[in-house]
Amino acid sequence: MPAFAVALAALSALVWGSADYCGGRATRLASAWAVTVRAQLAGAALLGAVVFLFPGTLYATDLAWGGAAGIAGIIGLVLLYQGLATGNAAVVAPVTAVTSAVVPMIVGLVSQRVPDVVPLAGAVCAVVAIGLVSVGPSAPDHATPVGPRVLVLALTSGALFGVFFVLLAQAHDDSGMWPLVGARVCSITVGLLFMARLGVSLRLPARTGAWVLAAGIGDVGANALYLLAARSGPLSVVAPVAALYPVATVLLALVVDRERIRPWQGVGLALAAAALVLTAI
Repeated sequence: MPAFAVALAALSALVWGSADYCGGRATRLASAWAVTVRAQLAGAALLGAVVFLFPGTLYATDLAWGGAAGIAGIIGLVLLYQGLATGNAAVVAPVTAVTSAVVPMIVGLVSQRVPDVVPLAGAVCAVVAIGLVSVGPSAPDHATPVGPRVLVLALTSGALFGVFFVLLAQAHDDSGMWPLVGARVCSITVGLLFMARLGVSLRLPARTGAWVLAAGIGDVGANALYLLAARSGPLSVVAPVAALYPVATVLLALVVDRERIRPWQGVGLALAAAALVLTAI
């Protein structure tokens, strides 16, 4: 298992988690849909630079893989928001996060060579860490009871995020960053269609500008890092490490917002560190 593949995947998780934190700060003041789509648009300029810095052959099939990944990602986000809206974040967040890691892990084990025992154990540690770190406070009294609908929303959202990881990894190794262009075009298009149907405006308060810009830039950077990692190591290990992004979000909330880390989250952070060590061996 190339150590640099793990390093790229871990860095992508760090950047993704930071982008999610910035997006979360923006959604305190504006519609989550407006923040998401504006962040996608904000990252478009950086994406052009990334495509220039990592040139590759433009394959129509890779644009299709990327486009499908973008659609899976944006729909997964819709379902995640619907699940969180039920007030059961303590259930929805960990189930979604773990599923997003398990799906590419299983696909990688079936379609590629099974990695050695140690890095595979690290990938399992990463999956467990993701679940523990994502555990939030208990549901409020007014929350919708946890039933089949809530679990289906969480599982489907996580599966679609996992599909995002899998689809991006299908692109040719010499395609550069072109798959991300397909992903970005399709995710923005689908997002705008959803906003039009819901009657949501793209206008945002001025105070959200910096957070939205940071979220958009971070998302593009994380996508590029993950794509590079997926080309350098087995999907069954790289994807679970990249899916450790909730760790960065929790750490930023601890440092910036002075949030308290719950005991289970502390265990998850320790497992995340162990996962990085094991997968790099």
